[in-house]
Amino acid sequence: MSLSGKKILIAVSGGIAAYKIHFLIRDFIKKGAEVQVIMTPDAEHFVTKLSLSTLSKKPVYADFYSDNGTWNSHVEMGLWADIMLVAPCTANTLSKMVHGMCDSLVIATYMSAKCPVFIAPAMDLDMYVHPSTKKNLELAESFGHYIIPAEHGELASGLIGQGRMAEPDTILAAIEDFFNADTKKTLVGKTVLITAGPTYEAIDPVRFIGNHSSGKMGFSLADEASKRGAKVILISGPSAEIAHGENIDLYRVTSAKEMLAKVFEFYETVDIGIASAAVADYAPKQVAKEKIKKNDESLTIELVKNPDILRTMGEQKTHQFLVGFALETQNEEENAKVKLEKKNLDMIVLNSLRDEGAGFKNDTNKIKIFTKTEEKEFDLKSKDKVAADILDFVEFQLLK
Repeated sequence: MSLSGKKILIAVSGGIAAYKIHFLIRDFIKKGAEVQVIMTPDAEHFVTKLSLSTLSKKPVYADFYSDNGTWNSHVEMGLWADIMLVAPCTANTLSKMVHGMCDSLVIATYMSAKCPVFIAPAMDLDMYVHPSTKKNLELAESFGHYIIPAEHGELASGLIGQGRMAEPDTILAAIEDFFNADTKKTLVGKTVLITAGPTYEAIDPVRFIGNHSSGKMGFSLADEASKRGAKVILISGPSAEIAHGENIDLYRVTSAKEMLAKVFEFYETVDIGIASAAVADYAPKQVAKEKIKKNDESLTIELVKNPDILRTMGEQKTHQFLVGFALETQNEEENAKVKLEKKNLDMIVLNSLRDEGAGFKNDTNKIKIFTKTEEKEFDLKSKDKVAADILDFVEFQLLK
């Protein structure tokens, strides 16, 4: 088992999501891991040392000194751990971590840790998207830390949006994947180019034509390819997603023309191309230099075709294994097979907006894969697991 004998240090900060830590500790222990819990003083408003220590089978510490005067060594705990997990990580704790504001046992232990650090943020949606939080998450990633993104759903405030701490199963899977990574370096020496997210085509300085793509599928593919040892070139349209792999070069673009230009900066050098971006088919013929005023009852905008990035990749393919995506609402399989042939693809991934839980914005997807001679259907899964299925299929084709 990948977690057997692993030493996991969990730092709990003061958020309502702290209650989920009980389930996570239980699962870590079942997997054979050794768990040490520390917590901020504010965390004690949400969970008790007694419940956490009962599950972890170790004393839980919130201060530098225990009631009997014993010093709780942050240095020893930082050196002891194979990984450190901060969950839930509030905006306050995140800010203290990345700016070195060492005012608690949790932050002192974090600053003493020599192991990989995982961060599972949890906060209200306005806090999660605030520029300071985004900047702090980027800083944490620049330190080499792993971010387990907050999820979309109902929040303690009653609002609905992104900010919920990832579910215990998701956190567990991320950490298992980390420990399994060394045994699954199947793409070492390969360069994988992935396009992700939507494109936005400007109407005027403030308006655009776009779509609902979040980029989640493309970013999951990039993370999975990175775990397998590939060098990843990720070209993303506007997306709030964050790339987690250490060997991912992320390039952010806006329009289809910008994405096309960036793709062909690298295309000759890549081994695998995966075009998961939802590129706008059309763009306004003329872009207004100033904001268009609301003067008339109707407005006519003339659209022209965007460059077909995937078709161009297929036309210029030499040695690359090329994967396309098809998001369909009718005649799904027929349209996907036509696209496979017409655009000179080696493989196409079909998802249908008719399948509940599939398509844009969702954390899950349901796919069917086609080559010229094969097809395979998969159950509804998290996009991380779908990414693994896709790359498993690609690797199988490469071995033929």
